[in-house]
Amino acid sequence: MAKGMYYYLRQAWKKPPVNELRKRIIDWRKSNAIVRVEKPLRLDRARALGYKAKQGFVIARVRLLRGGRKRSRPRAGRQSGKQTIRKTLVMNYKAVAEQRTARKFRNLEVLNSYWIGQDGEYYFFEVILVDPCHPQIKNDPGIKWICSQRGRAFRGLTSAGKKSRGLHKKGNRREFFGK
Repeated sequence: MAKGMYYYLRQAWKKPPVNELRKRIIDWRKSNAIVRVEKPLRLDRARALGYKAKQGFVIARVRLLRGGRKRSRPRAGRQSGKQTIRKTLVMNYKAVAEQRTARKFRNLEVLNSYWIGQDGEYYFFEVILVDPCHPQIKNDPGIKWICSQRGRAFRGLTSAGKKSRGLHKKGNRREFFGK
């Protein structure tokens, strides 16, 4: 049976060429933390998550610092309970990337995101954004549902947000916690 183009794109991303990815990451490190890009790097993944090559869709590349989330210790005028410098964050890196992108592009709505690379210092994600006020988005029956939603990334309604809220588990809550 013949395979389609997206199958081979998916297979290529399972073992990407190390030299090409290294060159890209070196360039990405030098750029800003959030950059708007012309087209998605992983077309198969973007299309699977709802991206269409039409007006109203925007792709942004996000750079996140890896490692523990250690905060600086407050010096004076704080309660002792607030002096903790290491806190475990419930959100995953992808959800953090979506929220930072949503803060930068306030007029756009986050649809979804996917991983595009990492090195020893940074994670890199591409975030799919949609303009809910664009006429082509309002007239498309497949995506116009996003016009009635605001702040999806902040309310945990994206895929990464739902995962950090524990909604990707099979079964209901009672079965999951064994009660």
